Amino acid sequence: MKPEIESKFATYPIEAQRQLENVRGLILAVAAENALGAVEEALKWGEASYLVKGGSTIRMDWKPKDPGVIKVYFHCQTILVETFKEIYPDEFEYEGKRAIVIPLGASVGGGPLSHCLQMALKYHSLKHLPLLGS
Repeated sequence: MKPEIESKFATYPIEAQRQLENVRGLILAVAAENALGAVEEALKWGEASYLVKGGSTIRMDWKPKDPGVIKVYFHCQTILVETFKEIYPDEFEYEGKRAIVIPLGASVGGGPLSHCLQMALKYHSLKHLPLLGS
């Protein structure tokens, strides 16, 4: 983990840190399992940001005004979140066209979240397919 992201996460409550680290691990695992190449990890707009070549940026953060959740953000000009809502209408809470809301106590291993992250990381090769090829 990049030092600036580690420093940022260290300012959050331990439950938020754990959940952010869980999602980060899932992003790295999905990228590796799909041979998507190196994951560029950076701090953008004060949030942890992840991108692979041919993908759409995934950002995530915890905010004090919404302390019981972390949010995983996707580029709002894409059809990612709209597609997630169609495929997984009941699995997640969403914030508009930009985020999946994940409770701090929720399990994030595999399953639907993994699939959503995979679609974001492969976005440019999937965007022409109905429901992003899901």
